[in-house]
Amino acid sequence: MSPRRARVPLVALGVSFALVSAADLVSLAVGLDTGHAVAKPLLMPLLAAWAHLRGGPRLLVAALMFGWGGDVLLLLDAEPAFLAGMASFAAGHVCYLLLFAKFGGSAARGTRSGRLTAAAYALALLATVTLLWPGLPADLRVPVAGYSLLLTAMAYGATRLGPLAAAGGALFMLSDTLIATGVAEWPQPPRPDLWIMLTYIAAQYLLVSGVLGAPGARPGPSATYRGNRTVTTS
Repeated sequence: MSPRRARVPLVALGVSFALVSAADLVSLAVGLDTGHAVAKPLLMPLLAAWAHLRGGPRLLVAALMFGWGGDVLLLLDAEPAFLAGMASFAAGHVCYLLLFAKFGGSAARGTRSGRLTAAAYALALLATVTLLWPGLPADLRVPVAGYSLLLTAMAYGATRLGPLAAAGGALFMLSDTLIATGVAEWPQPPRPDLWIMLTYIAAQYLLVSGVLGAPGARPGPSATYRGNRTVTTS
C-alpha cells in the first residue's frame, strides 16, 4: 500500500475521533443523555485504532482499551459497575506506567525540578485522599485511596515523556478527582460530566501523543519503508 493510501484511514480515524468527541461534549452541554451514551463508548476504540495505525506499541492500545472498559462500566449507575470501571482504569494506568518505564527518560528524577514535581504530586495525593475520605461511602474509601495512588504514580510517570504526556497525566488526575468529588457529594459545578469528559478526552489524547512522540516508541522510517516495499512487490 502506498504511503498516500495508507494515510487515508489514519485521517478518517482522526476526524472520526474529533467528531465523536465534539458530539459527546455537546450532548453533555445540552443535557442529551442518549447522545452521551452513544458517543462515549466510541471514543477510546477510535483513539486506539488511530494510535495503532500510527505504529503505537501494544501497551498503548491496551491502555486505551482498558479506558474503554472503564468508560462503558461507568455509564451504569451501580456501585459494582463503578468498582469494576475503576479496576479497568487502574489496569490502563499500569500499562501507561510500563510505557513510561520503557520509553521515558530518567535524567530529571534527580534534579531539583524533578524532586519538586514528585513532592507536588505526593502532596496532591495526600490532600485529595484526606479531604475526600470523610465524604466517601465506607466501602469505597480504601479502593478510591488505592486507585488514587496508582493514578498519581501514572501522572508523575508521564512527566518522563515530556510536556504533552505530563499535561495528559495531570488532566487525567483532574478528571478523576472531579468524579471522586461527585461520589463524595461535594458541591458540583454546572454540568459536571461535561468537565469530566472534556479533561478526560484531552488527557487520553495528550498521553497518546506523548507516547507516540517518544524515541523508540514507533517503528523507524526504514522499517516502515521495508514493510511497504514487501507488500507492494509480493
